[in-house]
Amino acid sequence: MEFKSDIEIAQETELLPITDIAAKAGIDEKYLEQYGRNKAKIDLSFLKESKQPDGKLILVTAINPTPAGEGKTTTSVGLADGLTKIGKKAAVALREPSLGPVFGIKGGAAGGGYAQVVPMEDINLHFTGDFHAIGAANNLLAAMIDNHIFQGNALNIDPRKITWKRCVDMNDRQLRYVTDGLGGRMNGVPREDGYDITVASEVMAVLCLADGMTDLKERLSRLIVGYTYGKVAEQKPVTAGDLHAEGAMAALLKDAIKPNLVQTLEHTPAIVHGGPFANIAHGCNSVTATRMALKISDYCVTEAGFGADLGAEKFLDIKCRMSGLRPNAVVVVATVRALKHNGGAAKERLGEEDLTALKTGLPNLLKHVSNITDVYHLPCVVALNEFPTDTPAEIELVKSECAKLGVNVVLSRVWAEGGEGGKELAEEVVRLCEEPNDSFSFSYELDGSIEDKINAIVRKVYGGKGAVLTAEAQKQAKQLEAMGYGNCPVCMAKTQYSLTDDPTRIGAPTDFEITVRSLRISAGAGFIVALTGEIMTMPGLPKSPAAERIDVDENGKITGLF
Repeated sequence: MEFKSDIEIAQETELLPITDIAAKAGIDEKYLEQYGRNKAKIDLSFLKESKQPDGKLILVTAINPTPAGEGKTTTSVGLADGLTKIGKKAAVALREPSLGPVFGIKGGAAGGGYAQVVPMEDINLHFTGDFHAIGAANNLLAAMIDNHIFQGNALNIDPRKITWKRCVDMNDRQLRYVTDGLGGRMNGVPREDGYDITVASEVMAVLCLADGMTDLKERLSRLIVGYTYGKVAEQKPVTAGDLHAEGAMAALLKDAIKPNLVQTLEHTPAIVHGGPFANIAHGCNSVTATRMALKISDYCVTEAGFGADLGAEKFLDIKCRMSGLRPNAVVVVATVRALKHNGGAAKERLGEEDLTALKTGLPNLLKHVSNITDVYHLPCVVALNEFPTDTPAEIELVKSECAKLGVNVVLSRVWAEGGEGGKELAEEVVRLCEEPNDSFSFSYELDGSIEDKINAIVRKVYGGKGAVLTAEAQKQAKQLEAMGYGNCPVCMAKTQYSLTDDPTRIGAPTDFEITVRSLRISAGAGFIVALTGEIMTMPGLPKSPAAERIDVDENGKITGLF
């Protein structure tokens, strides 16, 4: 059988006009703003005017990512197609890819094989310009801060206490720390500055959590950009609202706030919108996109970034808490290969049967599953992405261990077979969604101290002993509580590769502590960010970036994109 790359498969597929996909989803053409033939934005008025009841919500998450791959986005797309195959009206809601990883470590991020959202080249490269608008709004605010200081500094902003960074949607370690405003008085006030990747900007989080333009502007006005001169007790936060920046920022975001409609290879409606990373932000597509997908389907499949300790935890403890959304079922994605990697098997030997390594690595999957069932009290199924090298004994071992937790394991073949390979998973998801369940709970409540909430996440979700806050983090916690932010949820910035804050500790460790080195408030988004370990908000390119293998010919045909 001839092997085809993801981009070759996508380019060979005949796409339906986006107006046909909208009609299939029950979206009148008056709500569409077309971007060419195969993409469109959906006007926010659709949500207000639609009379359709909400469908069931299915969350797709996974074990901690490994070099062996898990296929969470591929499973999400294939599951939506599988639901369609068994006669259900389905839609999938996903995040937009960031250009940083596309050109950096892994290439495209629109699914894979025969379970993709398309047009995949457009989705991976610029799409409808949402990320550019978010970056422009972020950097407009940065420019207004420095201009305010240059023009006399009526707000008494201390340049040493500016917390707002500029951003760019690219992995660029050179920009993590910069000094700007050099070259004399007319070129600004010299100060230390820095860049975040756009997906780490609080503007991204605000856009993804806002429920409309009014809420967006209110959230933007609450963005804290720095603090005034004075002793610690005398310092006052300075906001975007103090700078009168929220209106202009919202003007830049007026189109970006509208979700994007595309399709899968099998023409299932797909809404792709927003893109915060789950290791440094809250890792979910926009609330508005999820609500729209629920309106156009009986079963809405959505995905949260990285493993369940990051994406699913933030989806449930932050997004669900703020929006009132509740999943009807959760899918945890794993592969035999990835589990053997967690058990210590060498990457080059993952294709060999190794029940010992598999049994050693299985606790990582079981921890994520038990979090869903025992911490959040949600029904769960394990989707085991099948590889040709998986043996019956290995598959049976995974099934038997999950059965001890009362959870079924279903083989997923969506990469090779598309929706046809997702029918069994779709049947199990429908069964779970039909079961009555009103026991959902968060992993922590909002009362109590900031440290209490962090400890709850570490102990319940990660399985550790607790958190250790550095002296600086303890000081910041007291300041934030004194400022009235003590009851905000916590967004943990942590490595995606481990349940701990050490990316080399794979499996499911138990005797560990999480070190929180600093805390910062995202007042617009409405949560406190806890930075752990060596996590950074501006990634770097790897030694051999994907950009070296991406090209385009004279006819505009792109190659090398995943």
